[in-house]
Amino acid sequence: MSKMIELLRSFPTIPDGPTASRLNGVLLFQETKYIPRKPMVYNPGLCIVVQGHKIGYLGGQKFRYDANHYLVTSVTMPFECETFASPEEPLRGLYIDIDMGQLRDLIGRVDLQAEIGNGGERTLPRGIGPATMDEDMLDATTRLVKCLQSETESQILGPGLVREILYRALFGAQAPVLYSLAMHSGTFSQMARVLKVLQSDYARKLDVEQLANTAHLSISAFHRAFKEITSDSPMQYLKKIRLSKAKDLMVQESTKAYIAADKVGYESPSQFSREFKRYFGQSPAEMTRELRAV
Repeated sequence: MSKMIELLRSFPTIPDGPTASRLNGVLLFQETKYIPRKPMVYNPGLCIVVQGHKIGYLGGQKFRYDANHYLVTSVTMPFECETFASPEEPLRGLYIDIDMGQLRDLIGRVDLQAEIGNGGERTLPRGIGPATMDEDMLDATTRLVKCLQSETESQILGPGLVREILYRALFGAQAPVLYSLAMHSGTFSQMARVLKVLQSDYARKLDVEQLANTAHLSISAFHRAFKEITSDSPMQYLKKIRLSKAKDLMVQESTKAYIAADKVGYESPSQFSREFKRYFGQSPAEMTRELRAV
């Protein structure tokens, strides 16, 4: 792993937070200070930490991802995260988007069904979890980071290396999740379709019966499956997505709080303000003042 640290150090100065790399679908990230536990939303992808570590919290459980464990997020997941970093030892790593077309193609080319079975229909897998960074995954990731230093190598070699990394992930601890996600049958895949609806239509009025029908499940089975995958009820998940989208509008586009609330589906600005403070630990007004002070 020390070789990858040296490679990342040789990049032009990377600011704190995520930074686009020379290859679409691959982000570099860095943090130079400790960040207390706070709400986050990860989209489907592989988070590979090269230096430092993070602790994720979901449904009363916690998981660590670090130089020895990469994180697999199979569906869009709100959770809480604590970041351990310092100026002397920054957190460094990369995030690779999961391309569903590639994932399905890879699964079609290798015989995973015999090893993975039906993807764990009795107990559905969580939508996020760590896997061990084995030698093959480490080697592929190191070669990807090296190629990202060159524009030419990024475009010529990069896509193949991303494909190899996704292939390696299909033989890791989170393989059942990736397999279930990619296959068009099974409860996990049905729930993934519902989560996509919540991601795209979060501003509309949505009810549990409508969502259960989308998943072709009874309301009780839908609630149970949703909780197993996300650790939230459907309405709790929707609220977290709405609040996160509103925060993005306020932070990234300087949208006023009441406008952001309306855009994400809140009819009551006061309710939005209360729920925002409960979730993020500060009111929209406090967050806005903090941003202006930076």
